Amino acid sequence: MSLLHELAFLDATAQAELVHRKQLKPVELVDAAIARIERLNPALNAVITPMFELARAAAHGPLPDGPFRGVPFLLKDLLASYAGVRMASGSSFLKEFVPEHDSELVVRLKRAGLVIVGKTNTPELGILPTTEPSLFGPSRNPWVSGRITGGSSGGSAAAVATGMVPMAHANDGGGSIRIPASCCGLFGMKPTRGRNPLGPDFGDIMNGLVAEHAVTRSVRDSAGLLDATAGPDTGDPYCAPPPARPFLQEVGADPGKLRIAFTTTAPSGVPIHADCVCAVHEAANLCSDLGHSVNEAAPTVDAERLVNSFTAIWSVGCAQVIEGAAFLTGRKPAPDQFEELTWVLAQQGHAISGPAYLLAVNALQGIARQVARFFANYDIWLTPTLAEPPLPLGSFDARPGNPLHGLQRAVAFVPFTPVCNATGQPAMSVPLFWNAEGLPVGTHFVGRFGEEATLFRLAAQLETARPWAARCPATSSAQ
Repeated sequence: MSLLHELAFLDATAQAELVHRKQLKPVELVDAAIARIERLNPALNAVITPMFELARAAAHGPLPDGPFRGVPFLLKDLLASYAGVRMASGSSFLKEFVPEHDSELVVRLKRAGLVIVGKTNTPELGILPTTEPSLFGPSRNPWVSGRITGGSSGGSAAAVATGMVPMAHANDGGGSIRIPASCCGLFGMKPTRGRNPLGPDFGDIMNGLVAEHAVTRSVRDSAGLLDATAGPDTGDPYCAPPPARPFLQEVGADPGKLRIAFTTTAPSGVPIHADCVCAVHEAANLCSDLGHSVNEAAPTVDAERLVNSFTAIWSVGCAQVIEGAAFLTGRKPAPDQFEELTWVLAQQGHAISGPAYLLAVNALQGIARQVARFFANYDIWLTPTLAEPPLPLGSFDARPGNPLHGLQRAVAFVPFTPVCNATGQPAMSVPLFWNAEGLPVGTHFVGRFGEEATLFRLAAQLETARPWAARCPATSSAQ
């Protein structure tokens, strides 16, 4: 194994330590990341906008003395704007759009010392749980190339899984951090609603469904990065409860004896693949072996109400994004400038009245209160991350006469993760299980609102008991 390969699979914390000790210069880390991207990306299609010269210039410094000084990083090409660099959001309509300012999250990522080397692939406007935009083509799963990476942060997940960078930006409106983390064998934490800022362009998105963070290989990287980026921006409409201490201090802290409820049954009743059931049972047994109280239980969730209300808000959000894109570009949207599903979903959103939209918001808030009552008796809710292992590419494509097939397929594939976007609770996908095909199958842990600390304590305990860092897809060592 080459030195560059070994370096690539150090986590961000370890890479930053090499810079801090002056054993490596930031530009050496950045050049190594660029070399891996150039070598591996043609097979994976994870990075769609290289920023190599900008990155080298930044790495030559001076860099802020943040916790990840000199560590290479990738931005998902959605929401997080970088001044002067295209942000297409997976859409032909926006393929020439260049923002004039950094988003607040990007300001904080730079302040942490990270060096952004490129932008990653995402489905059009982040709508689907797969990364196969018509504009850029599909990202491929590094474990089995004919399978999906998940979405909408699939490009970021494929890049981290193959060691292009140790961690990468991701965001989550219905599972878009946790889904690709599951599909690509990574750790993916969706923080509490309002934990990370969305400004200056947004206060919240789709009534609080969307959260910003990252996919990582190690738990400590996720915690340390959240410490660097969390906190309200000026004028935010609301923010998450402040943590008692830095999240990084929770990694390795004793979680105590947690009350964990587990289920392998989806609220909607869709069938759950045997591999995903097995992953939950193994995780439940591991938690029991670690001394936690584990029982089979689940909150009561009206699945039909959840799906209908979520879809209403999702479709209105799609229409709003297209209207916003028209305002930014000064161009009139037309059907031939968008994928068929996107355009039909937006038209569906336009047809929803204001009262109907607010009723959908009220319905999701009611579900959030139901789930919160469940957490009066439990600290953690354990479920499959997904109903199935990573699907074949093309599974979400529109079908003749049914442009919304992809969204309907998503309802069956992703029955668990959207609940936490509706409730605002933190949740994580943890890579504890690989199936007989060699595909990762994540397990999903949900915490109380504002309590990422509990999840980080448990995650670190699981990482120690069942380490996954040494598992690398064959793609990552391709020559």
